Amino acid sequence: MTACEGKHIVLVGMMGAGKSSVGRVLARKLHRPLLDSDELIEERTGRTVREIWSSDGEAAFRAIETETLLAMLGAGEPAVLAAAGGVVLAEANRSALAESDAHVVWLLAHVDLLVTRVTNGVHRPLLDDDPERMLRQMYTDREALYTEVADAVVSVDHRSINEVAQAVLRCAG
Repeated sequence: MTACEGKHIVLVGMMGAGKSSVGRVLARKLHRPLLDSDELIEERTGRTVREIWSSDGEAAFRAIETETLLAMLGAGEPAVLAAAGGVVLAEANRSALAESDAHVVWLLAHVDLLVTRVTNGVHRPLLDDDPERMLRQMYTDREALYTEVADAVVSVDHRSINEVAQAVLRCAG
């Protein structure tokens, strides 16, 4: 029995780190569902992340983000969870991750890589003005929080999606 058998695998990290893409590969390899917080938020609300952010503001979005994380962690069967990049900002979310039986993996990416990946993202309202400056600030603000919640850290730099997924499986097994 592997360490992640019977447990959720939760992928955390900055926007653009590849949580959704790696999550799809892991879900397929493990024959588990993928629960992607951004997709679930959009399904639940009938609005895009950008629309929620623009009309209701960051606080309202973060509240929905917390509700979604708690629902994902409460899913009965083991799943792969791709958590929103800012999920670590709320103490309640960090506590929920720590108290869960999930295996939390931080997908760590260099900021330069993140900049190249997210500059065309349509649902990333935080990056509208100066994506590089904002990503660098976000990384600085969040690095200790990702470290706090992570059971393991996997670098995505210079790796394909499949290589990252294999690394996650190694550290979760």
